[in-house]
Amino acid sequence: MTMNRRRFLVAATTVVGGAGALTAAVPFIRYWTPSARARAIAAPVEINLEGLEPGQQINVDWRGQPVWVLRRTPEMLQRLDALTDSDELRDPHAEVKAQQPSYISGAQRAVKDEYLVVVALCTHLGCVPLFRPEPGSISADWPGGYFCPCHASMFDFAGRVFRGVPASTNLVIPPHRYLSESRIEIGADPE
Repeated sequence: MTMNRRRFLVAATTVVGGAGALTAAVPFIRYWTPSARARAIAAPVEINLEGLEPGQQINVDWRGQPVWVLRRTPEMLQRLDALTDSDELRDPHAEVKAQQPSYISGAQRAVKDEYLVVVALCTHLGCVPLFRPEPGSISADWPGGYFCPCHASMFDFAGRVFRGVPASTNLVIPPHRYLSESRIEIGADPE
């Protein structure tokens, strides 16, 4: 076999092998790219708050998780202030930063005090808490808020966890921004 023929065979084999590897890699790479359905699930969700009355809550899905948007009444906000100054809450000033975006701070845990946006999953084992706004509806000293029926964890109207319950952290605040006075986008940080 001559040297030229050997070089030709090596080059041809390399080209054919490379083309075969590239052809085999395309479906493999395509498999790892997210589908249109997966991209839609991860996309931000836009919500119209126009018809939401004070004291009313709406449920939306974001990234496969339930999210609540609560329009708090002035009475609910007063109860939040009273609880902040008491020793009933584990993290009254929402100092565990992993539970909310950096632009959320204070006792209300909200961009706008009137609205609470929170992932509706208990931080203990992931059950969906119940909205119990009426004082005294769970126990005589219940100020109103969220009650997890799985293991009796309790949260106030800002999603802050009470002491002495299984959940150890506040409910998670998802990233969100206001597009207007009556429109909110969950899943996107403010610009």
